[in-house]
Amino acid sequence: MDFKLTKEQELIQRAAREFAEKNIMPVADQIEREGKIPDEILKGMAELELFGIAYPEEYGGTGAGYLSYVLACEQIARANGSVSGLYSVHYLGTSSIATFGSPEQKAKYLPKAGSGEWISSFAFTEPATGSDPKQISTIAVKDGDDYVINGVKRFISAAYLPGPIVIFAKDSETGHPTAFLVDKFCPGYSVSETWKKIGIHGSKVVDVYLKDVRVPSSAVLGPKGQGYPVLLAGISYGKVGMCAGSLGGMQAALEESIKYAKEKAHRDSTIAKFPTIQVAIAKIAEKVEACRWLTYRLAWLADNTKDIMAFAKQAAMTKAFVAECGVDVARLAVGVHGSYGLMDDYKVSHIYRDAIISEQTEGVADMQRLITGGALLR
Repeated sequence: MDFKLTKEQELIQRAAREFAEKNIMPVADQIEREGKIPDEILKGMAELELFGIAYPEEYGGTGAGYLSYVLACEQIARANGSVSGLYSVHYLGTSSIATFGSPEQKAKYLPKAGSGEWISSFAFTEPATGSDPKQISTIAVKDGDDYVINGVKRFISAAYLPGPIVIFAKDSETGHPTAFLVDKFCPGYSVSETWKKIGIHGSKVVDVYLKDVRVPSSAVLGPKGQGYPVLLAGISYGKVGMCAGSLGGMQAALEESIKYAKEKAHRDSTIAKFPTIQVAIAKIAEKVEACRWLTYRLAWLADNTKDIMAFAKQAAMTKAFVAECGVDVARLAVGVHGSYGLMDDYKVSHIYRDAIISEQTEGVADMQRLITGGALLR
């Protein structure tokens, strides 16, 4: 068992950290205030080849793998949760293409997605359903060599940015969910106004409206009528990024708490002298370390798994634990700051709001534990 990073991984980690500190941290407050990630940040990430870091070189990636992706995502999240959130969602979509796509689909979508020219999306959730494929109401009716898709998808990230979107719809032939690759803003595709979230304001979510969207049969992703395996795999790989995002936020909370405790004056010293502050920071550090190695292990599994069901269990277990720890750490960090931790001027208040979102998205904790428990009790 080797916990040492390779030289390539160390270089990627350092490059992402330096980029985040120089380009993201100075505008982090602006991103949350304006609800928009500056184009320069996405262009900079593209120049570092971060958008295709996990995919093979033959499809425009760098071939560095999911562990390198996690190392980069963690550093970006340490600077700002919105940027890491968008970065993670991009991999949610592209991982589905990389796993289930035909050679033609991979050649069409992965190079531009890997270069950052396109940002991918993943659309399963609907107004009347969360995680239950049986309740899906979006339909795809076969019409000659095409499918015509109608329906509404809810809370979809990056659906307002150009690129591919993985749409799940019940196809008329099998009566079961099928995954389709759709180009955003094709005829019949539109989005709602941005939903106003509690945090991660720069990574926006919208509803997607599909009105007689026509796609060729070649747009089917994976086997027809087998949308659930595509969904399970996609969200499992997506949880790798979610965990990395939570981890980066926790690391930032630890750093902010240490800095505040050492600077906040109390009589002839600082609040760092108080045992309660020391215990709180120690608890934060414990959770950060536990989550770091669970997340790194999940990324290693993503690079090496051959059993998607076994990987799905590990992803569910890790996401539930890490996301909940993210909320615990943020709460402890706010406590270290006292009343100042409630103020927008202090980073820990943003970390707290972002942590709550991470806990509730891409599978709530109880749903993850049902996946884990079901796999263990089969």
